[in-house]
Amino acid sequence: MSDGSDLPRESTRDAYGRALVELGARRSDVVVLDADLSGSTRTGWFGEKFPERFFNMGIAEQNMMNVAAGLAMSGKTPFASTFAIFASGRAWEQVRNTVAYPSLPVRICATHAGITVGADGASHQALEDIALMRVIPNMTVIAPKDGPEVERVIPAIVDHDGPVYVRLGRAKVPVLSSEDESFTVGRAQVLRDGGDVAIVACGIMLEPALAAAETLGEQGIQARVINLSTIKPLDEAALAAAAEDCGAVVTAEEHSVIGGMGSAVTEFLSAECPVPVHRIGIMDRFGQSGEPDELLEEYGLDAGTIERAALRVLKK
Repeated sequence: MSDGSDLPRESTRDAYGRALVELGARRSDVVVLDADLSGSTRTGWFGEKFPERFFNMGIAEQNMMNVAAGLAMSGKTPFASTFAIFASGRAWEQVRNTVAYPSLPVRICATHAGITVGADGASHQALEDIALMRVIPNMTVIAPKDGPEVERVIPAIVDHDGPVYVRLGRAKVPVLSSEDESFTVGRAQVLRDGGDVAIVACGIMLEPALAAAETLGEQGIQARVINLSTIKPLDEAALAAAAEDCGAVVTAEEHSVIGGMGSAVTEFLSAECPVPVHRIGIMDRFGQSGEPDELLEEYGLDAGTIERAALRVLKK
């Protein structure tokens, strides 16, 4: 598989907008809510096609989640969207108590997650949303790797039991998917096989993970690269197999190392299949304003950092 450098690129939020329109054409029960950001989240594309099923709730994210819960209780299938910082932070209590506690089928699809929001800076860069969402009982958490995977995720979750949080980005990422791929909630995907070290990544970090694996291969180290797009529930079988086969694991995410995907992997492996694990992510810091590529380098979210982590963890 390519490391992503020579592939077409697109934003996962764009794929989300397309997927909503396609889903809306097939399912009259699908309704979409947005908190006055429909141009940015791409839910406006659904609103143009199906205005009677689109609700701009204004800058009132807490109310949006409550209304989405009410629509779900009325037999509708609501998709609620805003920036990840607001969906996971400002509306957390409503997500917990009104949506997740009764396990209502609300799909929270939040865009502009991670450091690659860019110039908007720390106030808009959600680096904690995976932690905040995965700690809530009944919540499923998904971070697709590219646009085509988003277009498989959205129809896959429409009839899923309980609430779902889908993490989407603003920056364009390489299209890593092949045409014959499928998506199943809770199932990881091996993008590159290897038996020396396992690199477990999600979202935008699959590109540098594959690039690092390519460089490691030139050194005679065969790295298994796993796309852990479903962060909750974990694919425990895939993680256990990777730990047993490789004996060393690196995790990589565009999120805080505290409570995120790497924490979820480490929690499982420490209890069931203990091996050395090195977590790559945001090291207990806030974000800052800058260009996405500059920020990824500043925060160590690049192929070189993953490669060095793999070499260190192998020594353990």
